[in-house]
Amino acid sequence: MVDSLVSAVTAIGLETVGNLVWLIFGACLAGLVRGFSGFGTAMVYLPFAASVMPPVWAVTSLVVMDFIAPLMIAHRTARDSDLGDVVRLGVGCLAGLPLGVTILMIFSADAFRYAVSALSILLLVLLWSGLRFRGNLTRPMVYGTGALSGVLGGAVGIPGPPVIFLYLASSLPASAIRANNFLFLLLADALLLTVLFIQGMLFWAPLLIGICMTVPYLAFILIGAAMFNPAKEKSYRHVAYAIIAASALKGLPDFAA
Repeated sequence: MVDSLVSAVTAIGLETVGNLVWLIFGACLAGLVRGFSGFGTAMVYLPFAASVMPPVWAVTSLVVMDFIAPLMIAHRTARDSDLGDVVRLGVGCLAGLPLGVTILMIFSADAFRYAVSALSILLLVLLWSGLRFRGNLTRPMVYGTGALSGVLGGAVGIPGPPVIFLYLASSLPASAIRANNFLFLLLADALLLTVLFIQGMLFWAPLLIGICMTVPYLAFILIGAAMFNPAKEKSYRHVAYAIIAASALKGLPDFAA
């Protein structure tokens, strides 16, 4: 394990203080957004992580960080959620994950970073457009959304956009949307870790990085959760969108230079 930690330090340049501060800043910012909006961790954190780590390592560190910290406060959110929908999303996600992980294995570092940024920006454009889903969320629709989330989660570490769009574009109460997104993302992380383990793609170094990032991430989740007020739900969305947009733009070629 000591050798793995040394490898992790070397891989992300922890000997360069700027890289360490950069990664911690990304984890803190992601935690803040996740705490008050219930989503956005991957879209904020991955552009930071992908700039200092290989794609598989970035995704692994994200999944570990994003699983351990929210697990500690999940019980506060479960009472507002529709657990049936969360389970159906999870079943669909599990079906799509193997294809996504296969795509992740062939991504170059630049292609991965650009895909993360492009996907994040696409989601923001769709949400800002005011497009809204009207009608009931049928079970086939929920399963299908979960499957698409699994593909995206495995490929670029971002399972959230399809589910986020489905729920934020619906007429469900803000508390239910936040709870469903929160619990689904937690479940998706557990499933992705399982698939990575089965495919022999889990390594000590990125696991340790993710564990280390859990502390600042959890601290800022708690800060964000304390800030959340359903009466100001629109304001929180706009703040979350702005932070995600800034992170995504940083991962694009002209901005990353």
